[in-house]
Formats: sequence, structure tokens, C-alpha cells
Amino acid sequence: MTASVRLDEKLESKLNNLANTLHKKKSDIIREAIEQYINSVEKVKKSKLQMAIEKTKDIDKKEFSDFEDTIDDGM
Repeated sequence: MTASVRLDEKLESKLNNLANTLHKKKSDIIREAIEQYINSVEKVKKSKLQMAIEKTKDIDKKEFSDFEDTIDDGM
């Protein structure tokens, strides 16, 4: 797949300098940057999901404990 990206002069200059420094093609640097960005976003999403799961577990534990206390009080 081919994609086009518009860069302002400052960003294009930075990309050119980086490509020269690393002896890489600009397209390779852009691909790597996109891959790193995707991984970063996925990591944040996974972290938020894990936090939500842990929060739900804590709430469930408290409700179960309250339920057990109610049952114990009745006996």
C-alpha cells in the first residue's frame, strides 16, 4: 500500500536529518514511527482495560463480602 503524508517544512527537515543520520530511507523511518505509535496506543488501551477489570474485581469482592455478611447475620 502506498500512503501520502504532508509534512510542514520543519518536520520534513527533521525527517531528512534523521534519515541522513541513521542512513535509512525516510519511508522506513515513517513506517517504524507508525508501528511504535500503534504499539503505544495499544499498550495504553490494554492498561486501561486491565485497570477497569481490577476495579470491577474489587467491587465484586466487596459485594460478595457484603452478601456473605448478610447471610451470616440471618443464621
